[in-house]
Amino acid sequence: MRVKTSITLPKDLLLSIDRQNRNRSAFIEKASRAYLARLDKTSREAMDERTINRHADRLNREALEVLEYQGLP
Repeated sequence: MRVKTSITLPKDLLLSIDRQNRNRSAFIEKASRAYLARLDKTSREAMDERTINRHADRLNREALEVLEYQGLP
């Protein structure tokens, strides 16, 4: 469902949008979705990094055990 809305943008930004796509709504929708997807990805990556860091000591010990078992440093 589409909802009509009104936003205020700087003139230079609007001119740049118009140069890319005369359909402002389509351009802003696509740009907004791309930006939100990037924010979601950044958030997931930060959560993954926190999880890895929380378990880093155990994971590193396990990796060293495997290397020692294989006769590697």
